[in-house]
Amino acid sequence: MENINQTSTDFFLLGLFPPSRIGLFFFILIVFTFLMALFGNLSMIILILLDTHLHTPMYFLLSQLSFMDLNFISTIVPKMASDYLSGNKSISFIGCGVQSFFFITLASAEGLILVSMAYDRYVAICFPLHYPIRMSKTVCVLMITGSWIMGSINSCAHTVYAFGIPYCQSRAINHFFCDVPAMLTLACMDTWVYEYTVFVSIALFLVFPFICIACSYGQVLLAICRMQSTEGRRKAYLTCSTHLTVVTFYYAPFAYTYLRPRSFRSPTEDKVLAVFYTILTPMLNPIIYSLRNKEVTGAMRRVIQRFCSVEM
Repeated sequence: MENINQTSTDFFLLGLFPPSRIGLFFFILIVFTFLMALFGNLSMIILILLDTHLHTPMYFLLSQLSFMDLNFISTIVPKMASDYLSGNKSISFIGCGVQSFFFITLASAEGLILVSMAYDRYVAICFPLHYPIRMSKTVCVLMITGSWIMGSINSCAHTVYAFGIPYCQSRAINHFFCDVPAMLTLACMDTWVYEYTVFVSIALFLVFPFICIACSYGQVLLAICRMQSTEGRRKAYLTCSTHLTVVTFYYAPFAYTYLRPRSFRSPTEDKVLAVFYTILTPMLNPIIYSLRNKEVTGAMRRVIQRFCSVEM
């Protein structure tokens, strides 16, 4: 909090790392994770674009998930790294609003795109003959567009409220990005009404989607048990377990963070949990989907062979 000008309209992000050797170690680790997430998600997007075998609804949705993760981690880490290296932890009022808007938009949209991916697997396994109709290109585009629009509307509501209330003299946000609940602790007014709207928002974009995903996979597991083919059961189980792993990594820390009352929350715990859904999940998603998916690894080999043959 040193060198903080209390008369400034800027906010100040206290950050994630202490100025020590262990802080430097974790900073290097986060930067490495960031670079892995950039490489992994960008590679997944390019791979799905180049390989025609992956031009299916499932991989179209996966490319959107990678695109969201790419933007998600880029919204948070570069600013955090810049603050740590320069020692200047200030962020302008507008800059904080922009970061908060993109964070909420991407978080909400990603929650909805995970539901779309669960629906895709549900239709593919439970209604395979209806799959071309229920998961047409038009349906996929509507799902993706709806996720972005609903996420943006939700984000606008939260951002407009958070940046329209008066803040007290202290503008030091005890977080590593402009998280609205962390900002509200600095407000010069009672924000209990807004805190209830946060619960409603989390219910709509996290709890309800998670219930939908759980119900769809309950039906999927029943369908898998009735399959005659051992290979078909194995492939369906592998695909669904991969998606459930992604869902768990994303939803669990998010829900635990934002559904707790303020009196049960601590800044340190919130920051540690935020690392999971803002940094680790975007890095793990492409790894989970590529290493456990024969279609993706096969597409990698085909693309590499194509480029090698062109060079020769």
